[in-house]
Amino acid sequence: MEFFQTAEGIPFRLGILPGTFNPVTIAHLAMARAGLSFVDEVVFVLPRAFPHKLYAGASFAQRIEMLQNALRDDSAFSIAASESGLFAGIAAECRQAYPRTTSFTFLCGRDAAERIAHWDYGDPAAFDTMLRQFDLLVAARAGDYEIPAQWAGAIQRLELPGLFDHVSSSGIREKIALGEPWEHLVPPEVREQVRAIYR
Repeated sequence: MEFFQTAEGIPFRLGILPGTFNPVTIAHLAMARAGLSFVDEVVFVLPRAFPHKLYAGASFAQRIEMLQNALRDDSAFSIAASESGLFAGIAAECRQAYPRTTSFTFLCGRDAAERIAHWDYGDPAAFDTMLRQFDLLVAARAGDYEIPAQWAGAIQRLELPGLFDHVSSSGIREKIALGEPWEHLVPPEVREQVRAIYR
């Protein structure tokens, strides 16, 4: 795991927010800030490769730069790159980077939670094993995540300050391509960079 920005202090509970950040959005920041009610630090993790999509649009370096511009003034946020795009791999890399006493909580939307819970890992018990290494905070996204009873102790809902269903990186790219307003959907600190990359 390579760090590009490091939060102050040593977290007792670490929030991990993986994403493609193509581009970073106000929904990403809303999730991270809401997560700080549960965790001491949030690390934004950009995988160098993704298990379900290819790199397109912004380059790896441009995405890191967008995150740095959006998060520069917040001492509770870190930025890191992971070799893995899967939660288990990211957690393993975080375990190498953080003290053994730090517990891990992944922050994600309903769609990501459903994807990782039902991903074919080749082992039916894989997700249960993961939830012994970390827990989940799941934000609503086109509906709430219905937490299965067997995982109720390891998964909680993450309440966001408002509705963000209309905010997605792919939606922003589409609006830019169509010449529709998009600026309100990204942090002000990255608007000019987003315009230059995706126009």
